[in-house]
Amino acid sequence: MTPADEILDIVDENDVVVGRAPRGEATARGLRHRCAFIEVRDAEGRLFVHRRTPGKLVFPSHYDMFVGGVVGAGESYDEAALREAEEELGVSGLPRPEPLFKFLYESAGHSWWSYVYRVRCELPVNPQVEEVAWHAFLTDDELAGRIGDWEWVPDGLEAYHRLRAFRAGGAAS
Repeated sequence: MTPADEILDIVDENDVVVGRAPRGEATARGLRHRCAFIEVRDAEGRLFVHRRTPGKLVFPSHYDMFVGGVVGAGESYDEAALREAEEELGVSGLPRPEPLFKFLYESAGHSWWSYVYRVRCELPVNPQVEEVAWHAFLTDDELAGRIGDWEWVPDGLEAYHRLRAFRAGGAAS
C-alpha cells in the first residue's frame, strides 16, 4: 500500500467523523482529516528539525520543526503521535508524546484538525529515508534565525507560532 492509499477518517468542522477516504483522494479533494504534530527535543533541549523528501504528497522538500502526519482511520491522535514519531525518527521505545492543544488548520485546498504534542527523545535517531531528506537538532535561537530563510511547511509554521503563544500563556487555538 502506498501512502496515497492509506484510509483516513474524514471529519467536520467539529472534528466529528463523517466518512472515510483514501489519503490521496482526501488530499486531492481538500477533505478535512486529522494530523498529529510532535515537537521532539533531545536530552540537551534542542529541537529536531528536518527537510521533507521531494516525493512527499504534501509540501515536498519543505522544512519542518515537527514530526508527525495523518491519523489513520479508527486511530486516535495519541496512537498516531507515537507511531508517527517513532517511524520518522527511526526509533522504538519512545515515551508517549504529551498532548498540548488542538487547532483547525485551513488554507487554500487544505484542511485538517491538528493535535500538537511534545516528547523528549534521548535515543539516537535514524530518520526514515522516505520521509526525511536532512535533519539536525537546533537550539531555539538557531531555529528562530532560520524561520525567515528556509521554506517551511505552512501547517508546521502555524503550529510553531501557536505553540509559542501557548507557552507564553496565550490561546493556542
